[in-house]
Amino acid sequence: MSVAEHVLSAADFKERALSQNGRSLADAWRDHGDHRLNPDLFAYYEDLDMRAAAVLVPVVDYPDGAKVILTRRASKLRKHSGQIAFPGGSVDADDISAEDTALRESEEEIGLDRSFVEPVARLPVYLAGTGFRITPVLAVVRPGFELTANPDEVDHIFEVPLGFIMDPAHHLRKSAELAGRQRRYYEINFGDYRIWGITAGIVRTIYERLYA
Repeated sequence: MSVAEHVLSAADFKERALSQNGRSLADAWRDHGDHRLNPDLFAYYEDLDMRAAAVLVPVVDYPDGAKVILTRRASKLRKHSGQIAFPGGSVDADDISAEDTALRESEEEIGLDRSFVEPVARLPVYLAGTGFRITPVLAVVRPGFELTANPDEVDHIFEVPLGFIMDPAHHLRKSAELAGRQRRYYEINFGDYRIWGITAGIVRTIYERLYA
């Protein structure tokens, strides 16, 4: 039975996230990410000097079912402008952990007060062809928060039901020419929102690690 036939709760999400904490993350990146659909990226990654980054996957604990906060990146940004993304960014020298980076960036981008956020687990590092080594931080968010988009980074904030994006029937496999190469990627369409690339890849990893 598809997970989307049920309303998914944040409590169940947290339990599943915690249960995978005992699984080694050291080499788990090999089992997830863009290179699963594009095997030639392995050799490409070996020559790429990657910068550490982290994103927050904020799952809001609503009584009628969990929802995930997503953003549409500002159109004036140099990289990934206008794309759907989790709040997050590069690791700063003062950040003490990936969790600290994800929480700081979420405060800066969308005004999410970290006192409402409970980080519960990490996913395997996600290697991005744009040169980033991204650590996704899974978190449960207590309702009652207020969000304000930083116009320098975010054009729009919205929520999508966890049950919708965890339904593998919505994980479409697409291909296109990117940077002169034919690339395959996941795409999830929610209303007028096109979730693809890194964000859809991270969503797919969540599904594979927690719900498959």
